[in-house]
Amino acid sequence: MPRIKVSLLSNQEIQTIHDASLKILRDVGMVVHHAGVLKKLRECGARVDVASKRARFDEVLVMNALQLAGKQFTLHGRNPEYQRCFGAGECTLMSSPGQYAWFDYHTNQRRDPFLADAVAAAKVGELLPNIGLVGAMCVPLDVPAPLRDVVLMAEMVKVCAKPLRCWPVTRRSSHYVLEICAAVAGGKEALRQNPMVDTFLEPISPLQLPETGLDVMLEFLEYGQPISIGPMSMAGGSGPVTLAGTLAQENAEILAGITVIQCLKPGTPVMYGGIPHIMDPRTSICSFGSGEQGLMAVAMTELGKSYGLPVYINVNLSDAKRLDVQAGMEKMGSLELGMLAGADLFGHAGIVGTDHGGSLTWLAVDNEAFAFAQRMARGFELDAETLALEVIEAVGPGGNYLSEAHTVRHLRSELWAPSQLWTRQTFDGWLEAGGKDMEQRAIAEIDRMLTSHPGQTIEPGLALEIDRIVGAAKKELL
Repeated sequence: MPRIKVSLLSNQEIQTIHDASLKILRDVGMVVHHAGVLKKLRECGARVDVASKRARFDEVLVMNALQLAGKQFTLHGRNPEYQRCFGAGECTLMSSPGQYAWFDYHTNQRRDPFLADAVAAAKVGELLPNIGLVGAMCVPLDVPAPLRDVVLMAEMVKVCAKPLRCWPVTRRSSHYVLEICAAVAGGKEALRQNPMVDTFLEPISPLQLPETGLDVMLEFLEYGQPISIGPMSMAGGSGPVTLAGTLAQENAEILAGITVIQCLKPGTPVMYGGIPHIMDPRTSICSFGSGEQGLMAVAMTELGKSYGLPVYINVNLSDAKRLDVQAGMEKMGSLELGMLAGADLFGHAGIVGTDHGGSLTWLAVDNEAFAFAQRMARGFELDAETLALEVIEAVGPGGNYLSEAHTVRHLRSELWAPSQLWTRQTFDGWLEAGGKDMEQRAIAEIDRMLTSHPGQTIEPGLALEIDRIVGAAKKELL
C-alpha cells in the first residue's frame, strides 16, 4: 500500500539522543519534590541526596523500568462502544482538559469560563466523531477550586459516554474523581480491569518532578489506571536553545518519570508524552505554532516508538488568535507531520492561541482537520482491482465512470467525503448558501448540536451515586 511515512532521525541519531539522556540522568539527575517517592527510588537503586532532593539514575535502573512498563492500554467510556486503544496503531484526538478563559463561540469575545461551558464542551465532544478523548476545555470559576475536579468529572460523565481526560490538582480530589469512575465502571476492580481515565504527570523543566503531580499519580496507581508523562520543555527557556539539547533533556525527564512509576508499581502502562515547544526570542512567550514544534514532535514520536511506547504529542496548535490563514497553516503543518510519524494521541483540540482560552468553534474545526490529516496518512490501495484496467478498457475513450460497478464498490473507501463544514460548491452555489466561511459554518453546526442533543442519558441510579460521591467530596474538600 502506498503510504507516506515521515522519518527525521536515523537509528544512530535516536541512540545518540538516548545516550545523552542517560548521561543527564546519571550525572545531573532529577530533583524529586516528594519524600515518599525519593525513599522508594533509593530502595530501587537510585543514588539519592535527601538534602538536595536529587536522585540520579544509572542506566540499568532506567532500562529495567523501560522493560517493565506496559506498552499498550485501552481507555473505556461509559458506553462500552466508545474505547480508545494506545500502542496499537490507532490515532486519537483529545480535546483540552481545561483552559483558564473561554471564547464565546457566537461573539468570539474572551470571558471567564463557567460550569455550563464545560458541560457544553462535553456534549459537543461527544458528538464530534473525531474527538476520541473528551476534556472539559475550561476551568469553571463558578465551582470552588478544591471541588472543581470532582464536579467536572461528575457533570461530564453524565452527558458524555466517551473516555474522558481530566487534570486533577490534588490527591484527595483525585480520589473522588476515581470513585466516580469506579461507580461508572461497576466497582474499583472493574475499573482496574477496564481503565477509564489516565492522569498526566508533567515534569517541570528543567529536570524536576513536582510533589503535587506525584501525589496525584500515586492515587491513580492505587486505582490501577495508566499514566501519561509529558514535560513541556521550552527551547531557549526551560530547555537548551538547540533542538537536539531540548530533545535530550525532555527525553531524560520522561525516562525519569517512567522509572519512578515502575519502581512504585511495576507493569503500569505508560504514555510517552513528547510535548516540547520553543520560546519566541522576541516576546519570551511560549510558541504553539512554530515549525520547530513540528520537527520536535516527529523526533519525540520516533524516540517514544523506539522504546515501544504509545506516544502523545502537542500538534494541531497555533499562535493565532483567530481562525485565519496563520491558524490553518500552523495547525495542519504540525498535525500532518505528527500523524505521518505515527503518534498515538494528539492534543489539545479547541485551544485558541497559546493557551489563551477554549473555544467550541476551534474544537469543531480541529475535528475536521483531524479527518483531513487521517485521509492523507491512510494512503491508498494498489492492486489489480484498484488499478482498474478492466473498467478503463470497458469505458474507453470519451466515456465516464459514474455508472460503473467498480465506482460503486470503491467510491466510499477511496474518496474522503468532508462534512458540511467544508465547501466544494461552485462559487455561485456558495454565495446562494450565504457565502459563509468555515468559522461561520462551525458556529451554525455547534448551535445545531447544542439545541438538538441533550447529551448521553445516564441511568438514574448511577446519577444518584455520582451525586452522593460529589456530596462526600464537598464535605471533606470544602
